[in-house]
Amino acid sequence: MHVDVSFMAMALFAVIAQALFAAGLLAAAPVNRVSNRFLALLMGAIALWVLDGFFRVSGLYGQNAGLYFSPIYYSLAFGPLLYFYVRSLVNSGFRWRARYWWHFGPVLAQAGLYWWLRFQPYAVRFAFWEQVHQPLTYRLEFIGTWVSLMAYLFLSLRLLRGYGRWLEDNFSEVSRLRLRWLRWLLVLLAVVSGQWLVELVLREFFGVYYRYDFSTELLGVVVFVIGIVGLRQADMRAVHFAPEAEQLEAESSESVPALSNAVPNPTWVAAPAATESSATPATLETPLQQHAATAELPIAVLTPPDPLVMERIRRALVDDGLYQNPTLTLAQLSAHTGLAPRLISFTVNAGFGRSFNDLVNGYRVAEVQRRLAAPDARRYTLLGIAFESGFNSKTTFNRIFKQVTGVAPREYHA
Repeated sequence: MHVDVSFMAMALFAVIAQALFAAGLLAAAPVNRVSNRFLALLMGAIALWVLDGFFRVSGLYGQNAGLYFSPIYYSLAFGPLLYFYVRSLVNSGFRWRARYWWHFGPVLAQAGLYWWLRFQPYAVRFAFWEQVHQPLTYRLEFIGTWVSLMAYLFLSLRLLRGYGRWLEDNFSEVSRLRLRWLRWLLVLLAVVSGQWLVELVLREFFGVYYRYDFSTELLGVVVFVIGIVGLRQADMRAVHFAPEAEQLEAESSESVPALSNAVPNPTWVAAPAATESSATPATLETPLQQHAATAELPIAVLTPPDPLVMERIRRALVDDGLYQNPTLTLAQLSAHTGLAPRLISFTVNAGFGRSFNDLVNGYRVAEVQRRLAAPDARRYTLLGIAFESGFNSKTTFNRIFKQVTGVAPREYHA
């Protein structure tokens, strides 16, 4: 067969090759293993969709009718694979469950149809095209892909929005965990969905096929972006954000209740026992806190926040210097104080009026300001002071310092 060489044909071939290569690297990556495999499958499905465009622009369809109805169409998997990638990325404890298969029922039917047609004589495939595919199944497939992708984009964005709020309440350093690139990817996929809608209107109401078809090129851009940034994603093993239903199921399957801050209106869960070195004086124990170590109480019991709990948190962060730990998490603060994570989260939000991230970084900024006001401040570099105060990134330090003080660090220092 002869391939019509053109810029578009070469570009699509390069995208397919890059996508398959990157998918292989993602599948074999040692970190974020579950989420990376979902992403690898998504890249493979998109690459096969782009392959259809390559067959068209290279003239291969016209030269070999046997290529029609090749089993390369898995577009109904785009949405579910994207959603489960997001879901497993923000929760390193994600486990596949049998009930999740229903999300992939449509693509299994789609794949079954094309694999069945693949082994039929050309006459059967031609008759199917004229009598079934063109008037019915093509429309169902195209519209179904658009509806599916829009629905799962909505679910993914909603999950990321909740994850962003949870992240601020559980980590003091979030720059590598924000997943901003993923939000931009979802926006780009929304643009592709918009293009598909344009194609749908042109085809159904004006009979125009492929004249304004740019979705293949846009998907090529998407898969290229995924291949670059997906491989650069930071290790997410410390992240355990789970939707409510999944978290409750995980807790019910454990003999000991699991710790989580992702469940709205949470109930008490006993915190890890404090070590001798991190124990606090008995005078800070209230009957409510002692009861919380062994029983589950509704969060409403904690209103208003206990001043003694606030003092214990402040002492751990300031007097014990925990804020200087650049990767401090809510779980580590819980282990140090012996307080349940949910109690700490509630107290920080309701008592201090801040998220965990804002509280810790506020102490770090205050330490930088104190150090800059000291007589020997000129002996140290600004970045050195920032690192000793708990920051571990120049970019993060500059952003947070300006956010808290209203001026850039160098302007303040001057």
